Amino acid sequence: MSEISFKIQPVNEKPERKNRVTRKNKYEHIIDAFVDSGHSLVRVEGTGLDANYLRGQLIKVLETQDIGSVDVSVRNREVYLEKR
Repeated sequence: MSEISFKIQPVNEKPERKNRVTRKNKYEHIIDAFVDSGHSLVRVEGTGLDANYLRGQLIKVLETQDIGSVDVSVRNREVYLEKR
């Protein structure tokens, strides 16, 4: 087994956690673009993802962001977003 080099240092207390920068995932960007678009119904194109998989990911975003005014549906293997 190889050995590793390290030191241990006594401390009086642990430091406070730093605020982590949160980044939006690619699915959040799709929802944000739709909400900001002003359209009431859109088809999501060009993702290269299976429609049912994309639908599931978009639903997760809507649930975590508590956006209840948007519906996600799949018709003929295409994903649609609709404002209620």
